[in-house]
Parts: sequence; structure tokens; C-alpha cells
Amino acid sequence: MSIDWQSFTPWASLAGGILIGTAASLLILFNGKIAGISGIIGGLLRPQKADIGWRIAFIGGLLGAPLIYRLFTELPAIQIEATIVPLIAAGLLVGFGTRYGSGCTSGHGVCGLSRLSLRSLVATFTFMAAGFVTTYVVRHLINN
Repeated sequence: MSIDWQSFTPWASLAGGILIGTAASLLILFNGKIAGISGIIGGLLRPQKADIGWRIAFIGGLLGAPLIYRLFTELPAIQIEATIVPLIAAGLLVGFGTRYGSGCTSGHGVCGLSRLSLRSLVATFTFMAAGFVTTYVVRHLINN
């Protein structure tokens, strides 16, 4: 195994982590809401009047951040090495998993772990283990 030093970005990654942690902390401190993307979007699908504004603002920030970033530097090239069928299947599996697991990686991994939730610890372990196994199978067993 070797490290791709051109793509190794510890300071940018640290800054991003600090921003995510700060945003999640502020959301729970001021609104009492968890910054889990699947829950935020799910709340827009069955909206409650007083609950729509902050959800739209949060999703707007997620979509608007790359546009602001683009003002300062070039966006990285997106390269997807899959056809449409596996992408749709993967999206459906992720959607099913977030409903079945009562949350997504951001809700469990960032917010749940910081609240010392045992359920989130188990969910995050499961996400990570599934990712490790999938990567191993795809890279070493299928693409051999």
C-alpha cells in the first residue's frame, strides 16, 4: 500500500471536520436538532409548518457551499467509474439502509458518537465494517 501524496490533504480535512463539528454542535445547541442528512431530508417529505425553514436552509447550505468554494478555486474533477445500474442500486441500498438503521453516517457517526449513543456506535461500526468488506471484495476478489 502506498499513499498518494498529491491527494493527501490533512489540513483541509481537519478544517472540514472542524466546520462539520461546529455546524452540528450549533444546530443541536440552538435548535435541538440532529444534523443527520437523511432525517433532515425525510422531514421535508412529511413537513410540519414550523420545521421547514431550518431544513431548507441546511440543505441550501449543503448545495450552496460548492458554489461558494468555486469562487476561490477550481472544483475537483468528478470521475465516476460505474454505469447507471450499479449507481441506482447503490443509491437504493443506501436509502434502505438509512431507514433501516434509523439514520445515516452523519447522524450516527458525527452526532450520535459525540452524544455517546450506543446505538450510534453499533451503527457506525456496521457502516465501517460493510465499507471495508465491500472495498476488499470489489478490489481484490471481483477485479482480480
